[in-house]
Amino acid sequence: MNMDNQKMKTLLTTAVQAALDAGRAVNEVYQNKDFEVETKQDETPLTLADRKSHQIIAEYLEQTEYPVLSEEGKDIPYAQRSQWEYFWLVDPLDGTKEFIKKNGEFTVNIALIHKGTPVMGVVFAPYVRELYFAASQFGAYKVDKLDEGLMDFDDLNELMKAGQMLPLAVERESLVVVASRSHMNDETQQYIDGLMEKYGDAEFVSKGSSLKICMVAEGSADVYPRFAPTMEWDTAAGHAVALAAGYPVTTRDGRTPLEYNKQELTNPYFIVKSDKL
Repeated sequence: MNMDNQKMKTLLTTAVQAALDAGRAVNEVYQNKDFEVETKQDETPLTLADRKSHQIIAEYLEQTEYPVLSEEGKDIPYAQRSQWEYFWLVDPLDGTKEFIKKNGEFTVNIALIHKGTPVMGVVFAPYVRELYFAASQFGAYKVDKLDEGLMDFDDLNELMKAGQMLPLAVERESLVVVASRSHMNDETQQYIDGLMEKYGDAEFVSKGSSLKICMVAEGSADVYPRFAPTMEWDTAAGHAVALAAGYPVTTRDGRTPLEYNKQELTNPYFIVKSDKL
């Protein structure tokens, strides 16, 4: 059952409000020089910002009729969640390593999944106040330098008017490749080297969190190869933005779409690319 436009708009409004409020809480922790960092079972870091953001998002999404899946809920049995037609997929702080390094490249990610495909996504980078939001019926938008007034928006149309529809018209001479700042490996480097050989003057940009997918969606990068492990909640919101902007997110073969709510929540290696490639 496809959702009507009004319901989609209401849900997208809730998701954007949740991301902005969570982003405020993340920023408050970020400004505190002495925030504590714990280590999770998989050796990845966890901060107070993760927990605060998750709590705020959960409170917003509880107002909707759909269940929520995030790292905190990863133990929900597959037999249960495989029955979900629609559900929220959330990463309350994507780029925790970037957060700890204090480089500002971290995001709050909220996606709505329908039968394995992201149909709505919000990616908010609170430190730089960049907001991406998208839904299959409305397209994808970016709002730069969100001011306080827009942080408390009343109507989604305000944000659409303040933002730009993606992809943006970006003209440049060379191919731009974006990749992870924290997860560069030999396989990724070989792929990038191959592009450099083929396109000659390709430019390499390093970036943290789901901002990499959004860079391809907006047109400021042409390709993002991710040949290292990620989880479904890392990519879903950015994937929704890319899809709504007209760019698929596929496995390495360039044809098979990334799917969500699999029995195993780890993503296969994937690639996002523009029409140039």
